[in-house]
Amino acid sequence: MEASPEQQGGGPVLVRRRPPEPPGLHERLKARLRWSCECSRRGAWGLVRDLLPAIHWLRRYRLREDLAGDVMSGLVIGIILVPQAIAYSLLAGLQPIYSLYTSFFANLIYFLMGTSRHVSVGIFSLLCLMVGQVVDRELLLAGFDAAQDGPGPGDNSSALNASATMPAPGLQECGRDCYAIRVATALTLVAGIYQVLMGVLRLGFVSAYLSQPLLDGFAMGASLTILTSQLKHLLGVRVPRHQGPGMVVRTWLSLLRSAGQANLCDVFTSAVCLATLLASKELSDRCQHRLKVPLPTELLVIVVATLVSHLGQLHARFGSSVAGDIPTGFMAPRAPDPGLMWRVALDAVPLALVSSTFSISLAEMFARSHGYSVRADQELLAVGCCNVLPAFFHCFATSAALAKSLVKTATGCRTQLSSVVSATVVLLVLLALAPLFRDLQRSVLACVIVVSLRGALRKVGDTAVFQEVGTISRTRKWW
Repeated sequence: MEASPEQQGGGPVLVRRRPPEPPGLHERLKARLRWSCECSRRGAWGLVRDLLPAIHWLRRYRLREDLAGDVMSGLVIGIILVPQAIAYSLLAGLQPIYSLYTSFFANLIYFLMGTSRHVSVGIFSLLCLMVGQVVDRELLLAGFDAAQDGPGPGDNSSALNASATMPAPGLQECGRDCYAIRVATALTLVAGIYQVLMGVLRLGFVSAYLSQPLLDGFAMGASLTILTSQLKHLLGVRVPRHQGPGMVVRTWLSLLRSAGQANLCDVFTSAVCLATLLASKELSDRCQHRLKVPLPTELLVIVVATLVSHLGQLHARFGSSVAGDIPTGFMAPRAPDPGLMWRVALDAVPLALVSSTFSISLAEMFARSHGYSVRADQELLAVGCCNVLPAFFHCFATSAALAKSLVKTATGCRTQLSSVVSATVVLLVLLALAPLFRDLQRSVLACVIVVSLRGALRKVGDTAVFQEVGTISRTRKWW
């Protein structure tokens, strides 16, 4: 407060100035908005560098020290990506070409926007399953046959429409495969928008509240569901795709009822491929300290199986289900359907959360183990853009994948330049090699998926129930 202005004894008077009143909320918001809207060349360049971290680290890239490791890891990941992309299309209920598109665009976008040097972003089995469940539901609602696995050799969209039930009005010009990818891209775009908004609002810290046991349990449950969904391909039978609670139990009951109709050719192929893949995985685990590069067993199995199927005419002679025609090149971009986006808005919420949580967790794990830092909010933006932009190019949801990230690290990856090499390998398949997989049996693709679940299924023994059972069996005396 100010002192009295009167003078006492003719001496000076001490006057205390009243401190200025703090600005109100309205003034603070106006000042903050004015500061954020100010644009300068330096500020704009800083914003671009924040959104595209590759601009910063590419200027300091060391060719002699980093290039060899990046090229080697990129080639290995690209070789692994191709068979996995074709296989995981079964989970999403889509054609293999869309999985290849997804792997190509996701690697390029994360190269530009990601802050982790070792994370491999692309198709992820859990997300493919979540996308496939939404696709199956919307196909049923639209009047298509969701149990159909897609076109075989020589099929086209008109044949698909003839074999399916009568589609809803307005969809006669769009076949089953066309409508399925429309649903998938709409779901992916909405999920990507959620992730970008989370990054803008700086919600990357939310992933810290999701414990590792929770994520492991979620992955284990999803792995059991994926395993159940692939049994029909291993047996070569057609069963309806169930939705809602009890889906796993009802699928097993349908498989038991259809076991007598199993295709012997597919059963034999599945047994041989599973034995080969599992044996090679065990051998690789035991000899991993001696192997500088993991064995590309999946690719070798797929190449051999494709040659056997083509030369033996397994589809024509035994009715074995095959991948079918895989076109080359890129399709014209198409904006996702706004009506479908509203329909799948709620389904996109868990998809966005699972994708972002796994991506941030893996990025932070590899950053701690290799001594560098990542930005969680930028990771959200990177993964969100890996969904938003490719959704216009017939792609579906992506995330960081642990298995490919571990392989990427083990093969000498130093920076995200290895993602460009992986995208180049996928591009080569897209432009020239895709039609060679026409006669590949779906049972072989299912074997690749099942073997990739080994790590998650082994966590069943880590649950409290199984640990309690093991403790009782060790301590109880059986007479």
